[in-house]
Amino acid sequence: MSAAAGYEEISILKEIAELLNEGTDIRNILSGVLKKLLHVTGLQTGWIFLMDENGMHQLAADAALPPALAQDGKRRMCQGKCWCVNKYNNGQLNKATNIMECKRIEDAIEEKAGETCGLTHHATVPLRAGQERFGILNVGSPYKTHFEKDELALLEAVAYQIGTALKRIKLTQREQETALVAERNRLARDLHDSVNQLLFSLSLTARAGVEMAQTDEVKQTFGYIQDLAQEALGEMRALIWQLRPHGLENGIVSALRSYAEMLGLSIQTKVAGAANIPGKVEEALWRIGQEALANCKKHSQTTAVQLFFQMSSDKVLLVIKDAGCGFHYDESLEIPSLGLKSMKTRAEALNGTFHLKSKTESGTEIKIEIPL
Repeated sequence: MSAAAGYEEISILKEIAELLNEGTDIRNILSGVLKKLLHVTGLQTGWIFLMDENGMHQLAADAALPPALAQDGKRRMCQGKCWCVNKYNNGQLNKATNIMECKRIEDAIEEKAGETCGLTHHATVPLRAGQERFGILNVGSPYKTHFEKDELALLEAVAYQIGTALKRIKLTQREQETALVAERNRLARDLHDSVNQLLFSLSLTARAGVEMAQTDEVKQTFGYIQDLAQEALGEMRALIWQLRPHGLENGIVSALRSYAEMLGLSIQTKVAGAANIPGKVEEALWRIGQEALANCKKHSQTTAVQLFFQMSSDKVLLVIKDAGCGFHYDESLEIPSLGLKSMKTRAEALNGTFHLKSKTESGTEIKIEIPL
């Protein structure tokens, strides 16, 4: 390699490193890096697949895809298997691979799905940091059927930079989540040690006022204060539970059962299946379940609640229903309350679904389904 070529490669790596260090939004970073890489290398198209623990790929970034791959919302890129994905999942893709025929392109040609612009092959590079793997970088150009060693070495260096940045971002996100949990716990402790104790003292003082009052009118006033203090104390305990769920370490069903009992509800639970639930999914189900049970307590005019929880290898299902007063709900109209909207938002944020069924005098059912 000449000195000029070496200087150019260092310059390319420097520019890409600056992009990778600028932000924490994975998709924006990968899109920017891919466009920069294509510009400085003269290559014309590329895409990045991120891979999960189950070997499923997700199109995280792409640039200048030919029409055959870009049509129908890039459906051909988002679905199905291909040779580079299979090699990655089989552990056979450990370094930059010099030109791999593209099955997605071949399928598009066979199905006459659109113009491929002369793209037939691509180079494939795994994204990794140490022993941790994150996905695949694919790049190519029309009619290009060979990559030189220097080109592959550059792609491998860029891929390693991307892998290192992905690891940094994930560690940062994990630290932020840990800090959020710590802040919740601190707030819960503060509420328990200050506001909770003040409300308890107010309740005791009101009770003493009832006993010491000389007239019925004063007794009723102190009694009303005592009832308000007890109600506020219950709300505060529920809030502390939401901030710091003591039972979640024993599983989502155990936590929701304990929460329901704390609210004064009689809950029947049924569990089917077994699988590991990702932390984000468990957190979302916990918050959704809390909101649903709180609604039962406040609005259903009954204390009997049923909870059904089903797990499988690819999804989790949570159903909470009561036989209370219910309300008229038309699925074609907007969801009527902020609490119900928040449940729907939490479920859809994890690509899940939210279903609400309710009729006057026929109870209410909340059904949440989230893919794993």
